[in-house]
Amino acid sequence: MGHQPSQHIIEYKTLGLVFIALLAMTGVTIAASTIDLGKLNVWVALLIASVKGSLVLLYFMHMKYESRVLWLSFLTTVFFLAIMISFTFWDIAFR
Repeated sequence: MGHQPSQHIIEYKTLGLVFIALLAMTGVTIAASTIDLGKLNVWVALLIASVKGSLVLLYFMHMKYESRVLWLSFLTTVFFLAIMISFTFWDIAFR
């Protein structure tokens, strides 16, 4: 009668590889924090955090298997977040 939700089973091997990638990216975060890149420090940190967040979202939160509507909602949110962050950088740059 009703719609049965589909299950998304991810193999332990895939989850383990994602976990190892997250640990490696944590090491990259720590290494990047010790290097003075000038104005690029913040951008490098945001890039690394975005990659780590994407891995968590795609595999541990199963976003990889969601519908286009949910993806559109997520991407719209990320777009507006990027605008707000860019306004913050813009405000700081012209003080």
